[in-house]
Amino acid sequence: MPIEEKWKANQEKVAFMKRFPGLTLSWEHAAGKTIDTVIPLTGKPGAAVLIFQDGSFIVTPPLAPEPWELGEALRCARSYLEPQHPEAYAEYDRLVRRDKEALRSARLEKIIGAIENNLEQIPELKERLRQLVDRWK
Repeated sequence: MPIEEKWKANQEKVAFMKRFPGLTLSWEHAAGKTIDTVIPLTGKPGAAVLIFQDGSFIVTPPLAPEPWELGEALRCARSYLEPQHPEAYAEYDRLVRRDKEALRSARLEKIIGAIENNLEQIPELKERLRQLVDRWK
């Protein structure tokens, strides 16, 4: 079922982001590292991705970043991190594409299901759908 596929694709993408190479989830692991770049995250004031000279990175605050924060950090810091983690970015890109396709498929299934579930209660729905299809020809 497409909705389950979307959920599964998203879960796989989130799990991968949480184990992305170089991701640091505690300040203790950042000790002694030199910050190379700080990139602000646009989705949350004060949030940023700190990139260390060794290619590791940390999302602040918090140190248990939400999936959207990790995703934005990976997008924003790509030009800095990808040279040191090219295979991880190739896998991340594959998972993002899979997630988007699963979302598209789930939306389609939801629309078709809504139409099928309402045909009996809304008799004019068939005619409206025919008109739409004719307009698109």
